[in-house]
Amino acid sequence: MNSPKVSLDQWRTLQAVIDCGGYAQAAEYLHRSQSSVSYAVNRLQELLGVKLLHIEGRKAILSDAGKILLQRSRQLLADASSIEQQAHHLEQGWEAEIRLVTETSFPTGHLMSALKQFETLGNKTRIRLEEVVLSGAEDVLLNGSADLVIGPYVPQGFLGDELFQVNFIAVAHPNHALHQLNRSLTAHDLNRETHVMVSDSGSKGINAGWLSDSQRWAANSLESARKIISSGLGFGWLPESEIEQQIKNNELKKLPLNVGTSNKAMLYLIYADINRVGPATKQLATILKQVSMTEK
Repeated sequence: MNSPKVSLDQWRTLQAVIDCGGYAQAAEYLHRSQSSVSYAVNRLQELLGVKLLHIEGRKAILSDAGKILLQRSRQLLADASSIEQQAHHLEQGWEAEIRLVTETSFPTGHLMSALKQFETLGNKTRIRLEEVVLSGAEDVLLNGSADLVIGPYVPQGFLGDELFQVNFIAVAHPNHALHQLNRSLTAHDLNRETHVMVSDSGSKGINAGWLSDSQRWAANSLESARKIISSGLGFGWLPESEIEQQIKNNELKKLPLNVGTSNKAMLYLIYADINRVGPATKQLATILKQVSMTEK
């Protein structure tokens, strides 16, 4: 690997000359002599073999090549600063990566909002995101493959807080046979039709909410279940927050059940090891709680 001929300081000096409008202004900004600034830029051009700028009056003007290379150098210096900052945070105990596992029913909008906020505060900490269903949340806690988990219950031996209450509503396509009955529906009516559910991704195989006698179709994800129900192939209970647009577009319609039209389920924010929670994980947990409180 060839070592760079040009130093970061030389690129920084060039940027100062352009941003400040000239050598004298750059020297004042950098707290250096004008001759040292001039030497750094001239040496930079010699090493690159490219004319980067010229002087018009008292103002430094970039050449076409200079414009391209200056833009690249800005990213180079930003990356270098980011590396140094991340090294500092790692030295302070800030995690390089957080393994976040979420129950698929946690609202996508809430999750994206939290991740966007964390991105500005997370000091380049990576997020490894995984979605699970029902007991899948417990499995990742038990096998140690997560740092922070959003799950439907707090397993024995772990600590967690109530995070968000999900409202599941019974829906089907407007043209589905159940809607053609034009009356309140009973469990007997539902048992005659295909019930679409999201299968438990965990080892316990929880069949929460399944009707005992109905034909069952198990999808691997909430999105797949929504697509199947929207196509008219069955009915099911889906998170209200995730299907608002489909209801507005008349792709889905609430079922007029005489009882059980909606079911509420609490989601919990659970720490894999409360005694070893790092600052980045704490920050993300705080943001998730704030988003869940303000965007209910």
